[in-house]
Amino acid sequence: MTAPGPEAAPPRKRRRRLPGDPPAPAPVARMLRVDQAGEYGARRIYEGQLAVLGRTRSGPMLRHMWEQEKLHLQAFDDLLPERRVRPTLLSPLWHVAGFALGAGTALLGSRAAMACTVAVEETIDRHYAAQAEALEGRSEEVDLRDTIERFRAEELEHRDTALANEAELAPAYPLLSAAVRAGSRAAIWLSERL
Repeated sequence: MTAPGPEAAPPRKRRRRLPGDPPAPAPVARMLRVDQAGEYGARRIYEGQLAVLGRTRSGPMLRHMWEQEKLHLQAFDDLLPERRVRPTLLSPLWHVAGFALGAGTALLGSRAAMACTVAVEETIDRHYAAQAEALEGRSEEVDLRDTIERFRAEELEHRDTALANEAELAPAYPLLSAAVRAGSRAAIWLSERL
């Protein structure tokens, strides 16, 4: 006769935060703040690209990525009040800058819009990978880590789609992608802090 195996632990139910609960620890609050800001900026980038390229053959592809970014944003919009984390003070700036970046690159053509997507998504990939690593082993943050990893996979899908749609053939690709990466890193740094 074999000894009974360990029983599977019941699924962990996440307790909703109640009024008066302490806010999220500082590192997690920074993660949530910057991730919400980043997904908001991404949504605005795709809205700018759609405003220019929405009726071209690129429209359905851009719309698909935009829909995914809206779901990412909704997840972080829900987490901020639940975790008692304030959004970045820079949301009005990201509202304008995201749309301008999307529309501006789209005005240079679909390849430039795709180059923008590659640069942003590669920056986000590194950012999400660092966050997932920081949350590794923290049993109270399994759900957040899983969310970040799921969104990271979708961001990499966006990058791969953009590469398949000739991003690297954009005019001045190295310069354009370097500028977008630098801007994305600056936006991350600022949104974590403000």
